[in-house]
Amino acid sequence: MNDEIYQRLCEEMAKRGGLYPGMDIPEFYDLARELFTPEEAFVGASLPPKPKTAKAMASELGKDESETREILEAMADKGLCRSFEMDGNRYYAGSPFVPGIFEFQFMRGTFTERDRRIARVIHAYKQAVDKTRGPLTITFPPNRVIPVGETIRSDSKVHTYNQVSSYVDRYDPIAVSTCFCRHEAKLLDEKDDCGMPDDVCMQFGKAAEFVIERGLGRKVTKEEARNTLKRAAEAGLVHAGLNTQELDFLCNCCSCHCMILKTALSQPKPGKVLFSGFQPRVDPDLCTGCQTCVDRCPAKAATLIQDVPEIDTDRCFGCGVCGIGCPAGAIQMIEKPGSPEPPLNFKGLRQAMESRA
Repeated sequence: MNDEIYQRLCEEMAKRGGLYPGMDIPEFYDLARELFTPEEAFVGASLPPKPKTAKAMASELGKDESETREILEAMADKGLCRSFEMDGNRYYAGSPFVPGIFEFQFMRGTFTERDRRIARVIHAYKQAVDKTRGPLTITFPPNRVIPVGETIRSDSKVHTYNQVSSYVDRYDPIAVSTCFCRHEAKLLDEKDDCGMPDDVCMQFGKAAEFVIERGLGRKVTKEEARNTLKRAAEAGLVHAGLNTQELDFLCNCCSCHCMILKTALSQPKPGKVLFSGFQPRVDPDLCTGCQTCVDRCPAKAATLIQDVPEIDTDRCFGCGVCGIGCPAGAIQMIEKPGSPEPPLNFKGLRQAMESRA
């Protein structure tokens, strides 16, 4: 009976999509049994992406409401589903593995033995999926970059969705949590530490409410949020999230560990599948040829030619990490011609991705 339940869960996770959907391979069942009890798997296999109350779920499943609510609450505490209050009611919704369940497992930044077990089964599953489906071809960008605001040239046209400060201004609450990619790496091997700051992943609005309520991260003021973004940019991390105008989370990514950047860098032209709509312009009169931009570039898009950096736009993410780190102030970000607007929301992104599949 349990095998059938986990099979149904696999089918549901396949429907949810994402970078690592459900796949009927042995590693899925090792992962599912580590994350979900049989009771949680039963409820999770029927939990839709659109929010529902425990009462509605209990009615559909033919179960007692209080028992269903208890299971859903346990799942939310473990990051196996999303949960929030609206109009005095508590709602629950299913999440894909990525973005969603996998990230939730490591956002607390803890180092328990269970954390290490989960890291091992998630890592094994991702490796098995990668091997089974072969090289991933991105036909429509699932993620996008937001440029470091301080580096954008003053006469550039900047939409609000390309201003990271607009999300800080707009949303309340805001949460900060541990970078799940770098933390997963340290759970697998404590020596696998690139030295980048970890407490820099951000969530906004309802997503932040969930993270704060479940202890996955901490609530921060708008000033703390701005300082977090500044610290991340100065360290050389890339502001990245889903390729949508509406954002509920923002990662600050390194190229050595983070899934968003590593996925893009696996493509022949990384800058075509992950970009901000901006590109760097170098002032040769200000440039001192110090090579700081070359060393900082997460996409390895900058090359020093006769003491002046040249940018490979097929690789460049348009992140502004080069500009914020330039000691001479010789690099500014300008609009990149022909860059498309990101879809409005996740529904639009999914439709765009499916139409290009």
